[in-house]
Amino acid sequence: MSESTTIELGGEEYQVQREGDALKLGRQVGGDTVWLDDVQVGSLPGPAQEALARGDHADQTLRTALLGVVQAEVNRGG
Repeated sequence: MSESTTIELGGEEYQVQREGDALKLGRQVGGDTVWLDDVQVGSLPGPAQEALARGDHADQTLRTALLGVVQAEVNRGG
Protein backbone atom coordinates (compact mmCIF):
# COMPACT_ATOMS: atom_id res chain seq x y z
CA MET A 1 0.00 0.00 0.00
CA SER A 2 1.85 3.11 -1.19
CA GLU A 3 -1.13 5.44 -1.12
CA SER A 4 -3.01 6.16 2.06
CA THR A 5 -6.23 4.27 2.71
CA THR A 6 -9.07 5.45 4.93
CA ILE A 7 -10.27 3.01 7.58
CA GLU A 8 -12.71 3.35 10.45
CA LEU A 9 -11.39 2.74 13.95
CA GLY A 10 -13.57 3.21 17.01
CA GLY A 11 -16.16 5.14 15.00
CA GLU A 12 -13.64 7.62 13.54
CA GLU A 13 -11.80 7.71 10.23
CA TYR A 14 -8.02 7.30 10.06
CA GLN A 15 -5.49 7.17 7.24
CA VAL A 16 -3.06 4.26 6.97
CA GLN A 17 -0.10 4.19 4.62
CA ARG A 18 2.53 1.50 4.19
CA GLU A 19 6.11 2.73 3.90
CA GLY A 20 8.50 -0.20 3.73
CA ASP A 21 8.41 -2.06 7.03
CA ALA A 22 6.34 0.65 8.72
CA LEU A 23 2.66 1.48 8.69
CA LYS A 24 1.86 5.15 9.20
CA LEU A 25 -1.36 6.02 11.01
CA GLY A 26 -2.89 9.48 10.78
CA ARG A 27 -5.99 11.65 10.76
CA GLN A 28 -7.36 14.22 8.38
CA VAL A 29 -7.34 17.66 9.99
CA GLY A 30 -8.37 20.68 7.96
CA GLY A 31 -7.65 18.95 4.66
CA ASP A 32 -4.17 17.79 5.70
CA THR A 33 -3.13 14.43 7.11
CA VAL A 34 -1.59 14.63 10.57
CA TRP A 35 0.45 11.45 11.08
CA LEU A 36 0.07 10.16 14.62
CA ASP A 37 2.42 7.23 14.76
CA ASP A 38 4.47 4.75 12.74
CA VAL A 39 3.93 1.09 13.55
CA GLN A 40 6.48 -1.56 12.63
CA VAL A 41 4.55 -4.12 10.59
CA GLY A 42 6.54 -6.90 12.28
CA SER A 43 5.15 -5.84 15.68
CA LEU A 44 1.56 -6.50 14.59
CA PRO A 45 -0.02 -9.88 15.39
CA GLY A 46 0.46 -12.47 12.63
CA PRO A 47 -3.18 -12.39 11.43
CA ALA A 48 -3.06 -8.57 11.22
CA GLN A 49 0.14 -8.78 9.15
CA GLU A 50 -1.54 -11.29 6.85
CA ALA A 51 -4.58 -9.02 6.42
CA LEU A 52 -2.29 -6.12 5.61
CA ALA A 53 -0.43 -8.21 3.04
CA ARG A 54 -3.78 -9.10 1.42
CA GLY A 55 -4.87 -5.46 1.46
CA ASP A 56 -7.82 -6.43 3.66
CA HIS A 57 -8.28 -3.24 5.66
CA ALA A 58 -11.68 -4.42 6.88
CA ASP A 59 -10.07 -7.33 8.77
CA GLN A 60 -11.05 -7.18 12.43
CA THR A 61 -7.63 -8.30 13.70
CA LEU A 62 -5.91 -5.49 11.79
CA ARG A 63 -8.46 -2.94 12.96
CA THR A 64 -8.12 -4.08 16.58
CA ALA A 65 -4.32 -3.78 16.43
CA LEU A 66 -4.49 -0.29 14.91
CA LEU A 67 -7.16 0.79 17.39
CA GLY A 68 -4.69 -0.17 20.13
CA VAL A 69 -2.16 2.21 18.55
CA VAL A 70 -4.77 4.99 18.48
CA GLN A 71 -5.67 4.39 22.13
CA ALA A 72 -1.99 4.45 23.12
CA GLU A 73 -1.62 7.79 21.32
CA VAL A 74 -4.62 9.19 23.21
CA ASN A 75 -3.18 7.93 26.50
CA ARG A 76 0.13 9.65 25.71
CA GLY A 77 -1.78 12.87 25.11
CA GLY A 78 -1.08 12.97 21.36
